[in-house]
Amino acid sequence: MTPQEILGLLQEKFADQSFELKENISEQILIVPASILKEACYFLKDDERLSFDSLMNLSGVDLADGEKKTFEDGSFEYVGGNLASVYHLHSINRDHKLTLKVIVPKDNPRIPTVEKIWRTADYHEREAFDLFGIVYEGHHNLIRILLPYDWEGYPLRKDYKVPEFYQGMKVPY
Repeated sequence: MTPQEILGLLQEKFADQSFELKENISEQILIVPASILKEACYFLKDDERLSFDSLMNLSGVDLADGEKKTFEDGSFEYVGGNLASVYHLHSINRDHKLTLKVIVPKDNPRIPTVEKIWRTADYHEREAFDLFGIVYEGHHNLIRILLPYDWEGYPLRKDYKVPEFYQGMKVPY
């Protein structure tokens, strides 16, 4: 099944919602509103025509689409802008794939969790939370897993500034 056909099924099921299919370098990406992500994912998994039984990967992205402010020391930050969560789905039985993207504002990056739909999302959502600060609402244990619990900031955001010291120790950069 092609992404265009899958989009048609989603538009039929969620007639009052707006989806968008975007071309990327090697694939088409389906943009899904955060407000219906969970329901859309249950549909993608449970509908027999789709049967997306595997979440192959979930990752965060800083779209760096805010206003870039550069400071005298060369550092910069983005004011506004968006983060995204990207889901790579696969149907083993149907042998088709789909990439979903949910875009949320950087100042309030909240997305419903899909960990109860695909258990592997548990780890991936924690990782995206730890490195990008995306909050997966309803996650059973959304805590940092790569950085210390009291680490400040999110290292994979484009405007992240590495602290000089952490608990009195020089950070090695």
